[in-house]
Amino acid sequence: MGIIIKPIVTEKQTQISEKMSNRYGFRVSPAANKIQIKTAIEDLYDVTVVKVNTMNYAGKRKSRNTKSGVITGREASFKKAIITLKDGEIIDFFSNIQ
Repeated sequence: MGIIIKPIVTEKQTQISEKMSNRYGFRVSPAANKIQIKTAIEDLYDVTVVKVNTMNYAGKRKSRNTKSGVITGREASFKKAIITLKDGEIIDFFSNIQ
């Protein structure tokens, strides 16, 4: 299993990246530490990582009403990493879309 699961491209994260042009968010493996995340980003995108901030999110309880009754479940827990790059470096997630 890889350390980097996927980049976070949401409205909130895009606003953060526009305000501070060298910050990016990634969903990462819950077992990964900051050093592993840093090396994985540097190898994958060929950039210099200055700082890594991580957050653990607990899964939320969800329920919905259906014909057969109330169905309850739980969202998965996940870990998020905010990466700060060296000034002047960028990551372009959409460069290979045609």
